[in-house]
Amino acid sequence: MNEMMRTMAASASGMAAQAARIRLGSENIANADTPGYHRKTVSFEQAFGQGLGPGIGGARDTRAVVTGPVQLDRNELARTYDPTNPLAGKDGYVEGSNVDLLVEIADAREANRSYEANLKMFDQARQMASSLLDLIRR
Repeated sequence: MNEMMRTMAASASGMAAQAARIRLGSENIANADTPGYHRKTVSFEQAFGQGLGPGIGGARDTRAVVTGPVQLDRNELARTYDPTNPLAGKDGYVEGSNVDLLVEIADAREANRSYEANLKMFDQARQMASSLLDLIRR
């Protein structure tokens, strides 16, 4: 039973990480036309037993995925020459965003598939735990 609880905890942490990734991708897509907007990115880190406590399966060696800090993409902003625009600088260029919609959509699809895979793994572990409890009751 211990291993199943650890599997469910790892799957839940993976779903939370992918949900954060989807949220940031949605923010990036929504702000793709915002002048001066820098794309936001997040990294993933592996954690052992952090935030899970001794209550989940009684073990501290539970593996989890946590998100790192949100960072701004350091790539240059798109520049368009438009001296009539009120946002134009002294040189007549307007700085757009550095969001590539194709990259964001592909990233969102990948995050969605990863979320679904973690959800299936969580559901499988839940079904196995339920079957085990049914066998014990007999």
